[in-house]
Amino acid sequence: MPSAAPRLFPNEEKLLADFGRRLRLARLRRKLTTRVVAQRANMARSTLQNAELGDPAVGLGTYIRLMSVLGLEGDVAKLAADDIVGRKLQDAELEPNEARDERRA
Repeated sequence: MPSAAPRLFPNEEKLLADFGRRLRLARLRRKLTTRVVAQRANMARSTLQNAELGDPAVGLGTYIRLMSVLGLEGDVAKLAADDIVGRKLQDAELEPNEARDERRA
């Protein structure tokens, strides 16, 4: 883990904080203690607590392990799954040059 947490923009901080809160709620719904989840995920309780707080210094692998312990590993496949902007950019490159030139005129 890096010694200092990376600097984030406010909306990114909110996303991580919300994600951590959802992980905490998932743990509580399953009536699991931090000790049990940390033990099953093979991490320190402080790491689990940092993840639940949305600490940007927590690695993605840690979040994936936590999700797996909570039975949420299938949700990882949803991350960046629907790349709408990327598909539009790709489709624009696939159009014949004449069609692109006509639109620009």
